Amino acid sequence: MPDTLIDVQQLRAHLDAPDWAIIDCRFELPRPEWGAAAYAAGHIPGALYAHLEHDLSGPRRAGTGRHPLPEVARFAATCSRFGIDAQVQVIAYDQGSGAYAARLWWLLRWVGHRRVAVLDGGLAAWQRAGLPLSEAPATRAARQFVPQPQPQHLSTTADIEAALESGALTRGETLLIDARSAERFAGQNETIDPVAGHVPGARNHPFTANHDAAGHFLPPAELRRRLQHTLGDVAATQAIVMCGSGVTACHNLLALEAAGLPGARLYAGSWSEWITAPARPVARGP
Repeated sequence: MPDTLIDVQQLRAHLDAPDWAIIDCRFELPRPEWGAAAYAAGHIPGALYAHLEHDLSGPRRAGTGRHPLPEVARFAATCSRFGIDAQVQVIAYDQGSGAYAARLWWLLRWVGHRRVAVLDGGLAAWQRAGLPLSEAPATRAARQFVPQPQPQHLSTTADIEAALESGALTRGETLLIDARSAERFAGQNETIDPVAGHVPGARNHPFTANHDAAGHFLPPAELRRRLQHTLGDVAATQAIVMCGSGVTACHNLLALEAAGLPGARLYAGSWSEWITAPARPVARGP
């Protein structure tokens, strides 16, 4: 049962398995409908399409980040529509690195489904292997998905505020890891959110440090070395991972699991939620 990563040949061998569901998660922030159009032009045979904003996020409201978590019942209905139940192995993929596919991976684990893995290298790896694409929209018979929420996977803005106020972040009892680029973390090149910088006390571990130039995750030993450097003396179970809106942070969570460092939590609201209240502190610089 793959529960972190799977390669293209493993997936190829299970394309016709009725208890395997393949979900295409391709997306681009500047072009929200690009992924659906790319899916229509060609996708892994049998794959269904999940839109980040329609299927993998809830509606944005005052005080939330850009990609709030969907309500559990709503996400369970989406899984049911995709033909997922407790017996189904889910494979998520995107255009390459797993930056968007990891969001589905984390969401499923959050609602208690561990039969989920990300296609290492995504559609780009599938195409490099010379494997076929389909233009025909895929269908799966609906199944009944029963969520079993796992609240221990999640942290809230209130948790981050409490860690700051208590000094837990400065004492190393809690570690906040930010998956954005070094430039955005430092507040030097913010092109998405209206306020630049990071939560005071956070450490930067860009999700791009987890994969190679072709979009494949680094070997587990190298992932562990890099992530352990970021963690320092803090256990992974005391780490909270964030990014701009709770999407690419899931890539770091997947990398931690693949490296044998489980137990970190997601700050789902992330930077875009943190800055909705002007009174919350902001730091700039490395």
